[in-house]
Amino acid sequence: MATKIDGKQVAASINDAVKSATLALEKDTGVKPGLAVVIVGEDPASHAYVGAKSRMARECGFNSIQHTLPEGATQEELATIVEALNADETIHGILVQLPLPRHLNSDSIIQSIRPEKDVDGLHIVNAGKLATGDLDGGLVSCTPAGAMILVRRTHGEDLSGLSAVVIGRSNLFGKPMSALLLAANATVTTAHSRTENLSGICRNADILVAAVGRPEMVRASWVKSGATVIDVGINRIAASERGEGTYRLVGDVAFDECVEVAGVITPVPGGVGPMTIAMLMANTVIAAHRKAGKTPPKFS
Repeated sequence: MATKIDGKQVAASINDAVKSATLALEKDTGVKPGLAVVIVGEDPASHAYVGAKSRMARECGFNSIQHTLPEGATQEELATIVEALNADETIHGILVQLPLPRHLNSDSIIQSIRPEKDVDGLHIVNAGKLATGDLDGGLVSCTPAGAMILVRRTHGEDLSGLSAVVIGRSNLFGKPMSALLLAANATVTTAHSRTENLSGICRNADILVAAVGRPEMVRASWVKSGATVIDVGINRIAASERGEGTYRLVGDVAFDECVEVAGVITPVPGGVGPMTIAMLMANTVIAAHRKAGKTPPKFS
């Protein structure tokens, strides 16, 4: 039976470290970290997520700002807000909640955020720094950064001699996660929908990371005995046993099967999910330290 990683507990420890760093920075320099979140439209899930981010920012002692635009907001209106936040010296982190409504060009908006304020880690400058191994010069995308902390808490800082497989090659998660594992000296395979013998490749992994958005795709027969399994998927499926029209959340890993084979595993919900917001807070306080000319804290 695998050890289950409590993502909420690890995230709470990161948030505590962020709060301490925030207090120390403000005491030392008078600088209070500022986080601005921009949301467009009325999507309930996005609003719930943004609300959680804003609450945590306030709890961490940040100056927390939210801009809410209507569904029909234009590209120019959104760009104007981002431009103003770029110029605001009291704002250290800017986050535009994705996905945006279809009529808006998400990429041009993300790339218009100053890299030093891109706390989502999606700007091409930050992605490039990560890809070239410059982990201290940019800002790392929040979900892979959080998943990597869970890996390091299991295996330590140096993954030399360990084989890692990441299922998924998205710019949002798969590619940055592979880069982080590689930077820690793991031998990394990035697998995806075109990969032949996917199950066989996964069975060789000491660290298996699933991020494909397919409910319970990874079965117990895919998992090496004693492996660390990091499940990044969040999928809503019907839960007829709870009554008609009800749903439950599952990951990309068939948890009930794989928990019997793995050595360490993250549940869904309660695994990687809480780490995303915690790393957003960490990125914001890192950005504030850099702006103030101070050495930023490290979170692990």
